[in-house]
Amino acid sequence: MKIYLGADHRGFNLKTRLETYLAKRNYPVEDVGNEVYDKDDDFPQFAAEAALKIIGSDDDDPRGILLCGGGQGVAMAANRFNSIRSVVIFTTEASKVARQENDANVLCLAADLFEDNDAWQEIVDAFLKTKFSGKTRYVRRNQQLDELS
Repeated sequence: MKIYLGADHRGFNLKTRLETYLAKRNYPVEDVGNEVYDKDDDFPQFAAEAALKIIGSDDDDPRGILLCGGGQGVAMAANRFNSIRSVVIFTTEASKVARQENDANVLCLAADLFEDNDAWQEIVDAFLKTKFSGKTRYVRRNQQLDELS
């Protein structure tokens, strides 16, 4: 599983912590930006870059983790791409369900909520460790999503 990380200026500090966290757990990570803090950067370009990397990946289970202030902006941008199932998650249980039932492949975090705590770690762990159930109804629904775009 390769993980593509992206964040705007509000998510930049958490992305740096997240990248270190994932490296210690031996996950292959590619930072899609921004590589330096820039108070004027915008989230759509980083969400698009992660989505395109996932779509074009040779990895059998590529995933993305995107960060912005509230998480919603990067999710909306990433979900514009066919086969991207981006979710904004605030709890560990929701992270598990998003993977099991929806085969979510992009986790979006609200950096503003996690700037001063490590609650994001359990959410990320659940997102990366939980397998998609593969149940027929969930596969069918994901196909229907792809047909919408």
